[in-house]
Amino acid sequence: MATCWQGLWAYRSYLIVLCLPIFLLPLPILVHRKEAYCAYAIILMALYWCTEALPLAVTALLPIILFPLMGIMDASEVCIEYFKDTNILFVGGLLVAITVEHWNLHKRIALRVLLIIGVRPALLILGFMLVTAFLSMWISNTATTAMMVPIAHAVLEQLHGTEKDVEEGTDNPSFELQETSSQKEVAKLDNGQVAPASSELLAQRNKEQLRFRQGMSLCVCYSASIGGIATLTGTTPNLVLQGQVDSLFPKNGNVVNFASWFGFAFPTMIILLLLAWVWLQVFFLGFNFRKNFGLEKEQHDQKQAAFQVIKTQHKQLGPMSFAEKAVTTLFVALVVLWFTREPGFFQGWGNLAFANEKGQSMASDGTVAIFISMIMFMMPSKIPGLTQDPENPEKLKAPPALLTWKTVNEKMPWNIVFLLGGGFALAKGSEKSGLSAWLGDKLTPLQHVPPPATAIILCLLVATFTECTSNVATTTLFLPILASMAQAICLHPLYVMLPCTLAASLAFMLPVATPPNAIVFSFGGLKVSDMARAGFLLNIIGVLVITLAINSWSIPIFKLNTFPHWAQSNTTQCLSNSSVLGP
Repeated sequence: MATCWQGLWAYRSYLIVLCLPIFLLPLPILVHRKEAYCAYAIILMALYWCTEALPLAVTALLPIILFPLMGIMDASEVCIEYFKDTNILFVGGLLVAITVEHWNLHKRIALRVLLIIGVRPALLILGFMLVTAFLSMWISNTATTAMMVPIAHAVLEQLHGTEKDVEEGTDNPSFELQETSSQKEVAKLDNGQVAPASSELLAQRNKEQLRFRQGMSLCVCYSASIGGIATLTGTTPNLVLQGQVDSLFPKNGNVVNFASWFGFAFPTMIILLLLAWVWLQVFFLGFNFRKNFGLEKEQHDQKQAAFQVIKTQHKQLGPMSFAEKAVTTLFVALVVLWFTREPGFFQGWGNLAFANEKGQSMASDGTVAIFISMIMFMMPSKIPGLTQDPENPEKLKAPPALLTWKTVNEKMPWNIVFLLGGGFALAKGSEKSGLSAWLGDKLTPLQHVPPPATAIILCLLVATFTECTSNVATTTLFLPILASMAQAICLHPLYVMLPCTLAASLAFMLPVATPPNAIVFSFGGLKVSDMARAGFLLNIIGVLVITLAINSWSIPIFKLNTFPHWAQSNTTQCLSNSSVLGP
């Protein structure tokens, strides 16, 4: 019997893939309507995504098969959804990020900031959080975490010394967390030798060191997730939102662009990051803030070893190369072009030089990203000149470009492109089949619930769901439903779509919730319970900060206090100038 169960468990993925479509068949068989057919496809994909019986990207390709065969959309219409402008922005942003990683520019930035901030416990955690969050705004959260965790552990080795030093009772210039001068763990014997500290004091110190190590590890993965929300390209759910808004509301006038998103999400990220720092400091270091900030005199000499580790690693990088300077220049140019293309509060270069008949920019953020990426493929990585081929000294060759296709092919996560496209296809299929309108009609009773309460409840729901499911899959499934609900109750769609998109990045409780969590967990020293306890309150803090953002500074940015004309449909009868957030 046990062998039978083991066999079923071993083949669980195959059984799920085969049985789920059959189990759900009564829905399209009994209800002969396009809405039911589309609901069948969405439920099937949602269950595949939740169980990961198939790779996420493979599941995302199902609309290409199901929608044409069910009569929902033509195959040509479905396929167009897989390479929209949002996908181009994703690819272009990643090309720039890959170049930054390839030339180690991100590591230079990280080490330089840590040298400036120093190695006092509280400030060290803050330094790692600031650096990780900043890098996650531009390159993938996973790559940032993978780079920062080894640096953090190298610093911790110097902060806490080696086990040999502890066992022999020798002096070590390491930082002893929360230790007062009256609690020295070594005592002089009559002959002047140093005696090992008592087992109780050693156990206490080891416990404090373990807590600090846990706090340092978690601060990296948490700040990677938090930093990603600040920019449109920082994490994939943000791009899912932009793509869904453009797909569901084609007349929205590019309301979600790089500048508008940054104005909304960057202050949110800063507040959440600082609150997360305070919470991690209290949770892992305790309330002795004088010790946490390294204000005790005896700690001065003990910090030099850890500081030297960072300084040595920074020195090993050497001076900035031509390639690093070129990448830095192009990266700054990319950010400036993104901000000034169509900022909204003044005429951007897109409005002035490349406007359509309505005065809107014909160039998108994706255009800018691809433009800068193309330059990286064209620009040499060294000052132009001929060098000798190492394999054939008699042969001269030009230096490689800043970015080569071999590097792109090794590092580009193509699966996310398909995952994005599958989400856009689902949204379009819901609209074409009438499922969105049907859902919106059923959700009209929510009109009597105050909008802030609705936003909080939905954020908590999404934050819980994203702990067990991919954040991309979560936003892909929820956003079309939220858009339909908002239309039905005459609420600005972005009032619920924006906070739920940010909430999808609040995956702090489980190692499987997001790759940064898994990377940190794999380094050891953490239990699931440690991450769950620290992440639970941080989830609550995140939801409250997002609620503050959506009810304050986001209102003038996106005009959330009115129901927009571009969100009106045949089923909604709302005046565009009517207030939806209050009298």
